Amino acid sequence: MAKSIVSPKKLSKRFMRWLLEESRRQKPGPYRKEEPHRQHTWWQVMCLTGVDYFSTLGYQPGIAALAAGALSPVATLILVLLTLFGALPIYRRIAGKSPRGEGSIAMLEHLLSWWQGKLLVLCLLGFVATDFIITITLSAADATAHIIENPLTPDLLHNQAIAITLILIALLGAVFLRGFKEAIGIAVFLVGVYLLLNVIVISVGMYQIAIHPGAIADWQTALFAQHSNPLLMIGAAMLLFPRLALGLSGFETGVTVMPLVQGDSSDNHEHPRGRIRNTRKLLTVAALIMSFFLLTSSLITTLLIPAAEFATGGKANGRALAYLAHLYLGNGFGTVYDLSTISILWFAGASAMAGLLNIVPRYLPRYGMAPDWARASRPLVLVYTAIAFIVTIIFRANVEAQGGAYATGVLVLITSAAFAVTLSVHRQRSPRGTFVFAIITLVFIYTTIVNIIERPEGIRIAGFFISTIIITSLISRVWRSTELRVEQIEIDDHAHQFIAEESQGAIRLIANRLNVGDAEEYFLKEKEVREDNHIPANDPILFLEIIISDASEFADIIKVRGVQVGDYRILRAESAAVPNAIAAVLLYIRDQTGKIPHAYFGWVEGNPIQYLLRFILFGEGDIAVVTREVLRRAEKNPQKRPGVHVGG
Repeated sequence: MAKSIVSPKKLSKRFMRWLLEESRRQKPGPYRKEEPHRQHTWWQVMCLTGVDYFSTLGYQPGIAALAAGALSPVATLILVLLTLFGALPIYRRIAGKSPRGEGSIAMLEHLLSWWQGKLLVLCLLGFVATDFIITITLSAADATAHIIENPLTPDLLHNQAIAITLILIALLGAVFLRGFKEAIGIAVFLVGVYLLLNVIVISVGMYQIAIHPGAIADWQTALFAQHSNPLLMIGAAMLLFPRLALGLSGFETGVTVMPLVQGDSSDNHEHPRGRIRNTRKLLTVAALIMSFFLLTSSLITTLLIPAAEFATGGKANGRALAYLAHLYLGNGFGTVYDLSTISILWFAGASAMAGLLNIVPRYLPRYGMAPDWARASRPLVLVYTAIAFIVTIIFRANVEAQGGAYATGVLVLITSAAFAVTLSVHRQRSPRGTFVFAIITLVFIYTTIVNIIERPEGIRIAGFFISTIIITSLISRVWRSTELRVEQIEIDDHAHQFIAEESQGAIRLIANRLNVGDAEEYFLKEKEVREDNHIPANDPILFLEIIISDASEFADIIKVRGVQVGDYRILRAESAAVPNAIAAVLLYIRDQTGKIPHAYFGWVEGNPIQYLLRFILFGEGDIAVVTREVLRRAEKNPQKRPGVHVGG
């Protein structure tokens, strides 16, 4: 019996339907009701952020030792001080300003209006993409290092770092293609086991230092051989600590997950005090835990591991604590430690992928800067996975080589957060607070600049993401500019009365650009339109005026007010784009009255390219032509389409 053969065309259609199927819950838009999240205690949510934050212990001590040498503990101490007295106060304040997880980017978006705010957000999204993509590739590469260097791993895998890393990234992508759900329980288990194992390794390391005091003497000798003066040591450490900036990751994620944090029963939507308090507790405890592990891990790895082992090809490269686990606790415990590290690093990649999938829905659709297919998660998973493949191949799955790019993304986000807080405090007229946060901002600016100068690969990758996001966003904005772009229309009683009166006969609306707003203006405009379009003097008319609000916005709720000036009745509203708002009001009147309304415009003269740019940037331009195109796209049936008339 012959088997039925599915044609390639049908297979292609099935694949596209599957690919574009919405595989995640829809993110709330600016005017949609926020979907409720299942909430958890703050320490459980801390574990969810911890798979990213705490997992850096897998590679941070080795990178710190390689970057700062014997000065690694001193440079790490400076990093810890910056964490506790710089990053932590900034994000505690951000938690109070963004209780629904908007984060520092949304703060800047609100503080800087119009196109400059949108452009800044697009640039910051480029650094967010850098941060999360490198989190995926760096975590996978470090997991690979733990696999390869394990004594039980077959020799044939020792030269397959790139291949193993690509397989781990592909598995991550496959999980998200099938549909990934939030897993607080898994995060709590992974973080709990991982931190417990690290406590054991660090305790053993401290014990080894205690019973071998020569390690401290050798370290002091190395320190004074490089810098004879303690002040010079501190100065050198301050120059070196930006290379250790990986230890600052996790704060932005901690704010992003705020909707998952359980607050008080008395919390209100606008200012949930309990959720804010518990999130600040989450940030503080996570910072204290990480500070402890950063200091102690830096100390034991610097004192107990030969410097040559940190270099590329060394047994401690990208896995310093794992090296000590195998050395002092045996291969059995070391293998358990490796498995725990591999698991949390892989899950950190999952956390980063989930963060990436939240970026496009949270910002770009509101700007009209995302194509329709970007609303589905599966195409984005394929895009991000492909980018992660490319980054892994470029860096050859080298952990240390990717550290600069990762640090660039982290530092730019923290610097932007510091700037946002400084600007917010300044607007609250607090000179002392402004001064303190300005100093913190300058420190982070210095750290970011030093990191970019010494390791420019991060800014190159971020530049690629920024240019890609801006170009595709502008193309999408132009492509979607003739959509209706109106989420809802609300009219007051006067406007409703005007429309009801007009519906007794032919519904005629004159589009008018508001100038003085007196009776003479409307008299002259009515006279011109009636003469150009041969409208009988006895036919009643309405004026329709759209005032530009913020042209950089995309979608609106249009509130129409009825205004009477002398004998003239006006429908007046605000919107980001005049033609789209006019089209929406015309369709609304048609649906409410059952009659086809007619809109009358004056003819414009000038360069059409100039009018196109004015429409895209300022929401105006050749209004009549664009209004007709918006109506044509919104209503396919010409018989039901409102009429557009141009005179002059």
